[in-house]
Formats: sequence, C-alpha cells, structure tokens
Amino acid sequence: MIEECHTLPSFQRSEASAPQPWGVGAGSNPTPSATDTRLRPLRLDDAAVLAAVITENAEFLRPWEPARAPSYYTESGQRDVITQALAAQRAGNAVPFVIESTDGELLGRITLSGVARGALQSCAMGYWIRSDRTRQGHASRAVRAAAAHAFDVLRLHRVQAETLPENVGSQRALESAGFTRYGFAPEYIKIDGVWRDHVMFQLLAPTPAP
Repeated sequence: MIEECHTLPSFQRSEASAPQPWGVGAGSNPTPSATDTRLRPLRLDDAAVLAAVITENAEFLRPWEPARAPSYYTESGQRDVITQALAAQRAGNAVPFVIESTDGELLGRITLSGVARGALQSCAMGYWIRSDRTRQGHASRAVRAAAAHAFDVLRLHRVQAETLPENVGSQRALESAGFTRYGFAPEYIKIDGVWRDHVMFQLLAPTPAP
C-alpha cells in the first residue's frame, strides 16, 4: 500500500502543536511491541526521523511505491513532503498522520487524501509500515483508527484504498478493518517506474441506527 500516492493523512492543527494521538487497542497480537498503535498529526519536526526510517527501509518500500528521487530520502526532502502535506491539510484536501507506538517509536505513515465533499463525501487512504514492525497488527489498527477519523471527524461516507495484486499483507490489513474488495483497475498507478494494476477496496460509514 503506497502512501504518498494519495497524497499525504482536513484536521486543522499547526505543525508546532503538541501531538494528540488516536489510540487503538491491541486485540490479540502476539508480540509485546504490537500491544498498542496510535496516530498523531504529522509535523515538520518529523522530517529527520522520517528521512532516517525511509532510508533504512528504501528497498523494502521500493516495490510498492512510485520511483523516488535521491532527495526524497534526505531531511530537506522530507521537509518538502511534509510541507506539501500540511498545505493539503490546510486546504481541506488531506489529513496526514504519523503511526507510532505508545512509547513514541515512529512506525510509519497513514494519510487520508483526496477529500471530496458535495454528493461524494469520500477520501482515499494510503499507508506504510517500517519493515521491522510488520506482521504485528500495526497496519490493521492504524487503518481502523484513520477510518474512524474519516467517519467521526470528517463525517465522510466512504474511504477508498487500493493495493497491488500481490500485496497480500495490505489486503489482509484492509479486510481486517472491514474494507471490502469492489473492483480491479488496470495500469492504475505508476509504481517503481511501471504502470501497475491495482485491486480496489472501500469502506462505507456505518449506517445510523433507526
């Protein structure tokens, strides 16, 4: 699941503000490091840590993401990415989050983007988790928390996500959060320099009780 493609999780908060995380309970995860996952707003001062994490995970993330320029992996490059994300947030088009453990370790990013109002009331979701924290339930819990934000805070009707056909891990994370597979998009996004097919998922807001 690529994250900046839906470009970067409209939650109005200055990047200098104190973090306000959304926590998700652990469920039955098997490892101590997976006991809790939380989201907090992305901030400009995340640039250095993000640059270090994505550099360390470059080969792991490469098959799932658009081709990246070398500057993307630098602190200044990540400051540019974050600046663009926060501008989209201020415009009401996106909500960028950091995924972290309860002890503050940065685990990845998740974004609600392409926020559409009017008759559609929808957004897209994209995310990534660092390689040494996969298979611990963090992605599933982050997806659930971000979807809850889309429905409870943004008051949207629908969240869309998509994965490469072979990205079974992301498909499982989406399905465990209640997303359903609804379609297939040929040559949908250019990933690692190649136009790739994607499997389409969606989650609809809960129907209010009568």
